[in-house]
Amino acid sequence: MKTRHAFTIVELVMVIVIIGLLAAVVIPRFGDIRTEAQGAAEQGTVAAVRTGIKLAHMTNLAQGSDTYPSNLDSASAGVGSETNKLFTNVIEDGIADSNWKKNDSTTYEYVPTGNEYGYDNSTGAFTQQ
Repeated sequence: MKTRHAFTIVELVMVIVIIGLLAAVVIPRFGDIRTEAQGAAEQGTVAAVRTGIKLAHMTNLAQGSDTYPSNLDSASAGVGSETNKLFTNVIEDGIADSNWKKNDSTTYEYVPTGNEYGYDNSTGAFTQQ
């Protein structure tokens, strides 16, 4: 008599249960990773803008003027794009990222988180509002 080598229904159910448990643990973590990545991208751009403001101020100081850039760019209000680059006065080549939106001449928004940042050209501050 030949012996059959096959999985029993109990073994198959156990494998499905284990896969389900693993998925229940792993899937929520992917959402956290995406949120963390968006936050890191936002903070990276904010740091670059602040550094650019300080560099522009230092350049002005070297030329005898204690001033900050009057504005961060000449882009129109709306999302960043190749034709509407943001932060061009303080970041070389600017930001063409549609995650960033210019609300008015001094206010910007990081769309994924809804965080707004304002620029004060009298102090050079670029802060979350």
